Amino acid sequence: MVITSINDAVKNNPELIKKALEASNSKEDKFTALNNAAFNSGIFIHIPRNLILEKPIHIVSCLSDDGISTIARNVIFADESSKATIVQELYSSKAEKQQAYLELLNTNVAPNAQLDVTTLQMMDQSTVNFSTRRTDLGQDAKINWYSGLFGSMLSRYKIEYFLNGTGASANDSEVIFGNNEQSFDIQTNVNHESPSTEGRVVEKSILRNKSKSLFKGMIRIKEKATKSNSFLSGRSILLDKDAKSDAIPGLEIFTNDVKATHSASVAQIDEEQIFYLKTRCLSKEEAERTIVEGFLEPLSRKMSYQVRAWIAYLIESKWDSRELTINTDEELAKFVEIEETRYNEDSEIEQHYKYR
Repeated sequence: MVITSINDAVKNNPELIKKALEASNSKEDKFTALNNAAFNSGIFIHIPRNLILEKPIHIVSCLSDDGISTIARNVIFADESSKATIVQELYSSKAEKQQAYLELLNTNVAPNAQLDVTTLQMMDQSTVNFSTRRTDLGQDAKINWYSGLFGSMLSRYKIEYFLNGTGASANDSEVIFGNNEQSFDIQTNVNHESPSTEGRVVEKSILRNKSKSLFKGMIRIKEKATKSNSFLSGRSILLDKDAKSDAIPGLEIFTNDVKATHSASVAQIDEEQIFYLKTRCLSKEEAERTIVEGFLEPLSRKMSYQVRAWIAYLIESKWDSRELTINTDEELAKFVEIEETRYNEDSEIEQHYKYR
């Protein structure tokens, strides 16, 4: 297995780097052009054929204290029949001068390989975060990508999945929690290039104060991609009257014998639900938290217990205006223990007797 800087990878793995560079067309997007031309950092990960990693790979990135922005060129290759979990953490310290984290990430999942990727963006709200991502999947390849976007003043994510091989599968889950005047612009596209491919994109936003989000999604099923199945959803819950959200899902179907659907909703928090919970001795804030937890519950079921614990911990941290971090302290361990038993009835019974 290879985990190295992008500069060393250019010298030692030129063929794979060339393949990633060729997959990114600088003419399509000005941010892609900027990253290809001026990247000053980056990570290269190569998971060899048939290698199954039991422990996750953690990528921790933090903007420097000198005020210089980061332009990152990240590349991930999972060779045939490999399996790995990658966790990406993005941080920044509070700075007087505005900084930016600009990322261009290419992921290639070879036939019969599987990747589970979690991105947790926890940067200070004085920063800007632009990310352009492309994932190519071969025959029977699978990727599960979980994103938790909590930080930065402005976040712009453009995410593309290309299901190039028969039986390829992409599952994308995105959680956004905005407050103050944060702005999130998310575009997620799933391109079905081959038959019997599956795509699932679910985005959920929780917005407080004057924060806002825009979700744009597109399912494209090409002429050869018969028997494909795809789903796209963008939903937002507004906790304050000044919060705003828009969702623009779309479908482009060029063949028959497929299943494709999309949905979108934006709504204020239900005052009747608040009233009902308050009659059950909850405060307004506790009632809002309960409603938010229920809002995220269907999405949480698709995540591992560790990812659910991270998301829950970060939401509570942001709600209480604490520092955003996923350091494995005792408080986070409590969330992990809860999520381990949430959907396991036998464990729940064991926990009951444990604390009696």
